[in-house]
Amino acid sequence: MTFNLRLPSAAALLAATTAIPAAAEMKYENNSGGYVLLYGQLNPAIISVDDGQESDTRLLDNDLSNSRVGLSLMQPFGQNEFTFRFETALGLPNSTEWNQNGTDFSGWTREDIRHVDFGLKGSWGKFSAGQGSMASDGAAETDLSYVGTALYSYTADENSGFFYRGTNGALSGITVGDTTSNFDGARRGRVRYDTPDFSGFSASFAYGQNILSSSDDDDYYDVAVNYNNTFAGGVEFAASVAYAVRDFDNGSGERNDAVGSASVLLPSGFSFAAAAGTRDNVAGQSDPSFWYTKIAYEGDWVSWGKTGVGIDYYDGSDFDTDGSSTESWGIAVVQRIDSINTDAYLKYRNHDFDDGTSFDKNEAWVLGARWKF
Repeated sequence: MTFNLRLPSAAALLAATTAIPAAAEMKYENNSGGYVLLYGQLNPAIISVDDGQESDTRLLDNDLSNSRVGLSLMQPFGQNEFTFRFETALGLPNSTEWNQNGTDFSGWTREDIRHVDFGLKGSWGKFSAGQGSMASDGAAETDLSYVGTALYSYTADENSGFFYRGTNGALSGITVGDTTSNFDGARRGRVRYDTPDFSGFSASFAYGQNILSSSDDDDYYDVAVNYNNTFAGGVEFAASVAYAVRDFDNGSGERNDAVGSASVLLPSGFSFAAAAGTRDNVAGQSDPSFWYTKIAYEGDWVSWGKTGVGIDYYDGSDFDTDGSSTESWGIAVVQRIDSINTDAYLKYRNHDFDDGTSFDKNEAWVLGARWKF
């Protein structure tokens, strides 16, 4: 086994993150009840991936929750509220842009724009237009655990570009990202309507297109139902279900996703999360499905802040090819450092894929810190 350690000059960023004092909220209010809020985060991580025969270690921006900056505006408008949100990733070297063949860092591109979103909110609900979340965005990721900062239903943020290596030593053409997904919704240039909350229930509807990509002219539309409530005794429960359609512009048909997730947080600190989904692809492609579960615990073990630990398991079928199976499990700990508004985390993730060929397991270690301002 060979071991490669590449820490660029930006390696000091991780240490610097934990040395930055907590910043005061950058919120500027006006005399009519409105405000402008500036915000952002940095999320550097040291990531080490082992494909069974070779290892590589780098300092990268963790795509689980990438580094970003944003601006949020709210202004009362009669009985309603007008909102605007702009947010973009910083385009730092990203954990999705490396594998055994090296790196392909894109830098900042227009696809790093996350939100350019206008909204009007009132007792009748909320109407949104612009680049932003489709209704199904987040439907597969309902998670009340604190360790969800590092461990959640999508399992390949740190090594999605890595190829599985055959037991004969040869790299396959199949990446970790090809063999796993939670079918969660995306951000698009869209129009969206959210209903008011009814006893914890709400619904969302959206139609959009991928306006940030010149090669995607498909139509996207979806619907989601969400529930969130705290019951007697302090038990918190949340759940989401969604149905999403991608209508291909080339006339090949539609892709249909059905996803759902739920989570409960007990006063004792224990929490549970589960998710499942299916994808009905166009003719000639496999129709994958998955289920996911996690158990976690959080408590005030040290004076710095809350500590969360958790272990999860992911099971997928028919990814990449019919009859294939995907298994993944992970364990993580997240430590809150209140004094500098930072979440530090350590995670181990194991991936195993079987399509009738003998592949080595793919393993990843992640040590990171997310600082918000």
